[in-house]
Amino acid sequence: MRAARAARAVVHGGAPAERGQATIELVGVLPLVVAVILSVGQALAAGLARELADHAAEAAAVAVLQNADAHDAARRALPGWARDRVTVRVAPREVHVRLGPPTVVPGVAGLLAANASATTKARS
Repeated sequence: MRAARAARAVVHGGAPAERGQATIELVGVLPLVVAVILSVGQALAAGLARELADHAAEAAAVAVLQNADAHDAARRALPGWARDRVTVRVAPREVHVRLGPPTVVPGVAGLLAANASATTKARS
């Protein structure tokens, strides 16, 4: 009789107490998997914001050298989603750009904002 139970347990996926254990483990680990995926996506978005901020700072510095509007040049150098997230500050010899990345969690953009600067004139 025990041999028959053991054979049924092997055929049906284990002892009755072990049935569904994989499902429970999957449900338990799923929030961790989602958190890791969101964290990686957020890190990629922050890296993209850094690259775009560098590009916008260079465009603004070129605009200053050409006596054009640096704020407008920086905004035009960015894609549409980033234009509302950028701050441009023009100093006598530098242009500073701050760009907040898109975020999943509200309030994190300020912590992950990218700062970039570009020199507008050669130093004497």
